[in-house]
Amino acid sequence: MAKNVYIAQTNCITPLGFDVDTNIAAISSGKTGISHVNDDKLMPQSFYGAVIDDKALDKAFVKISSGQNYTRLEKMMLLALYPVFKSSGILPDEKTALLVSTTKGNVTSLNDDTGDKPRLDNLAKTIADFFGFVTEPIVVSNACVSGIMAVSVAKRLLQAGMYDHTFVVGGDEVSEFILSGFNSFQAMSDEPCKPYSANRTGVNLGEAAAAALVTINEKNAIAKITGDGSVNDANHISGPSRTGEGLVRSIQSALSEANITSNKIDYISAHGTATPFNDEMEAIAFNRLDLQDVPVNSFKGYYGHTLGASGLLEMVIGLESMRRGELYTSAGYDAPGVSQPINVITENQKKDIAVFLKTASGFGGCNTAVLFEKTGNGRR
Repeated sequence: MAKNVYIAQTNCITPLGFDVDTNIAAISSGKTGISHVNDDKLMPQSFYGAVIDDKALDKAFVKISSGQNYTRLEKMMLLALYPVFKSSGILPDEKTALLVSTTKGNVTSLNDDTGDKPRLDNLAKTIADFFGFVTEPIVVSNACVSGIMAVSVAKRLLQAGMYDHTFVVGGDEVSEFILSGFNSFQAMSDEPCKPYSANRTGVNLGEAAAAALVTINEKNAIAKITGDGSVNDANHISGPSRTGEGLVRSIQSALSEANITSNKIDYISAHGTATPFNDEMEAIAFNRLDLQDVPVNSFKGYYGHTLGASGLLEMVIGLESMRRGELYTSAGYDAPGVSQPINVITENQKKDIAVFLKTASGFGGCNTAVLFEKTGNGRR
């Protein structure tokens, strides 16, 4: 029988705040981190995105370190993991792992000719050294499923007996490289994004870092990870399966491991990028699994698409929904814009959430689904 694996402490660093409570307060009040950005170092023309204030980031970072050689992304990720690590009381040993999720890491360092800084393994080593991890850090970089896939990988490493605890930290920042890429796809919206809406015009990019402790210790657990699945639909480098095949099979795999049927799911935090193909694919997949009536939201309307951080960040906020028994409005949604019916959350509401499904999909056809069950510690 597989070991039980839990999520304990969590944290996030976003334009809405530098801890979970501040982020939840902002979301509850309908505040979004997306704004109109004018920064010609990022893009010649202005754009809508969610960007962390540099001065606020530096002010927060000096409270945990006087180091001068950390990149902006490293500061975000260290700040995200710091309270999770400290409050855990865990001393790093050979049974403690670090997983780092990101898509582009320190890609901005390419402009500074800083040697090996852009390499993802160097980013992971920098974070590992800061906290004194003695095991080799593991990088999970699989497009936009990286963050939630890292949680899935952590669970499997613990169930395989390789570790007792895994700290997961994910992050990506808004950069010229990423903006130019999405702009070349003509995928960027010229207004705040509207996932699943008939009036959506594309994605906003955002930046964030998030962290969580994945552990076999039930003490202080927020939730139990009951099932996971990752299936690639092999459809197209930048377009998902038109039938939702990869996402369907990912959710089916998670349901099978959790030994539950889809009617037990109380809430879905979906990927919801606000691009036509993604939103449509998800709606089809949810209908194929009879999940069309389950309350669903996308947090992209608050954070934009934070790429390698998105799955982990949205898991953190989704777990807070479950812990607090609150469903939050899917920001930007105003009119049905997919061909299949789905139950998009249009206003904050109270709901007892026993089972929570987090999904993500990304370039290259990747899909990941993870199921969480509320524990006694998750009740207030």
